[in-house]
Amino acid sequence: MVGLEDRDIGGSNIPVYVLKILDTGLKIIIPTINAGAVGLRDLITSKQVKEVYTIMKSRDVPRDTQTWNRRSREYMEKIKTGSVFEIAEVMRDLCVLRQTKELSFGERKMLDNARSLLVKELALAKGVPDTQITAEIDAMFVPVAAA
Repeated sequence: MVGLEDRDIGGSNIPVYVLKILDTGLKIIIPTINAGAVGLRDLITSKQVKEVYTIMKSRDVPRDTQTWNRRSREYMEKIKTGSVFEIAEVMRDLCVLRQTKELSFGERKMLDNARSLLVKELALAKGVPDTQITAEIDAMFVPVAAA
């Protein structure tokens, strides 16, 4: 978040959040009363960071026999929730699946998207550089043959 400001909207002085998208630099203005409706939430806590790491380290994933397009829809729905826990599950499931078969182009893009979202949130929550989080995630998903 860049700041909290008051803006004149329709003749009324409305408090708004001014946000900056890290990847693009794009600024977004959201009235504070609409924050929940657009999915704005607080950064995760250190306890929640540990939960995310627990989810990603878990390998007790049921064998997936769905077709790639059905799996893709399910994963996209999880990502759209904005829940860091759901996104962590998508990341874990795709990384585990990648160790047994080649991912489709769509699955690879989804994995990259989930990874990017997790790296940004975890880096901000832990107060560390993105590169540190990337290295930690990479270490969790080292292919079995290379370990």
